[in-house]
Amino acid sequence: MASLCFSPLALRSLTISNRLVVSPMCQYSAQDGVANNWHLVHLGQFAIGKAGAVIQEATAVCPEGRISYGDLGIWSDEQLPKYQEITSFIKSQGSIPGIQLAHAGRKASTDIPWLGRSQFAPQDPHGWQTVSSSPIAYHAHEHPPLAMTRDEIQQLVKQFAEATYRACRAGYQIIEIHAAHGYLIHQFLSPLINQRGDDYGGSFENRVRLLVEIVQAVQGQLGMEHSLWVRISATDWVDGGWDLGQSIALASLLKEMGVEVIDVSSGGAVREQQIPVGPGYQVPLAAAIKKETGIITGSVGLITDAQQAEQILQASQADFILLARAFLRDPHLVYQWAKDLGVDLAWANQYARAKLT
Repeated sequence: MASLCFSPLALRSLTISNRLVVSPMCQYSAQDGVANNWHLVHLGQFAIGKAGAVIQEATAVCPEGRISYGDLGIWSDEQLPKYQEITSFIKSQGSIPGIQLAHAGRKASTDIPWLGRSQFAPQDPHGWQTVSSSPIAYHAHEHPPLAMTRDEIQQLVKQFAEATYRACRAGYQIIEIHAAHGYLIHQFLSPLINQRGDDYGGSFENRVRLLVEIVQAVQGQLGMEHSLWVRISATDWVDGGWDLGQSIALASLLKEMGVEVIDVSSGGAVREQQIPVGPGYQVPLAAAIKKETGIITGSVGLITDAQQAEQILQASQADFILLARAFLRDPHLVYQWAKDLGVDLAWANQYARAKLT
């Protein structure tokens, strides 16, 4: 039986050479949102290692959208030259470069993780005033966010469109909108956070309105050579929160709008979540969305070996596998997984003398 992990994934205008994709992983190593050689080497190593696609970390559409002062951004043309260098290298290795466009909302203005991740007050030199769907802090002790006004929401939609325009100029072929993990768009989706009384809150149709408007604006900037993805948290893992049923309805709507891929994660909205973490614990969420809507889905989360990934694909529970920590542990795991599955994968010429036999 031929390996599905190493079969191409045909999208409308792109073909990913294999179904092992680098999931976005924040590096907290930028200065004023500008990438540097750390990002080039970090992302480039995965392309050398034959990942089918490499999705860049959550990249903020405005300064206040960063999780921390060390996050990447794409709100200025001055940020583009290094991105063009990164995408050019990824393409040169036969991989497809992608970018995750994001706004952290109430989970912004934090320190970098290895320095504690605590949230800075707005007046701190490393901090700023956060915003959200409603003025409810993620941690009770934190400075509360400001509820976004309608004008601010429309400005945000414009910022996503402008970021997409820049991302396309920078050479990214996959544009992923980050609507998961408790960040700003998820803060509008989840009824646990969104307590607005206007047409951006309350009903399902109102809570998804921001994402719908962002998708529409982003699509206006894309060419035929681009693929639009959306990452969602398929459930908040809390009663009364965003759940799988709403995710299926959202995925169906996004498919009708032309979104090509749903990247299925979960959690992150509220601290009360009870996540049943275990091997492949999010796979059933991707499987349900794929079955009910027919949209292309990617699954992520504690998928740690080739046989496990292959079984997920053979069972049609997802169309491709996203990996994060596994790639941090072994940037060239695609080579090892090919050997594990009996696939004769061509190595980069410079590394061929080390090919596993």
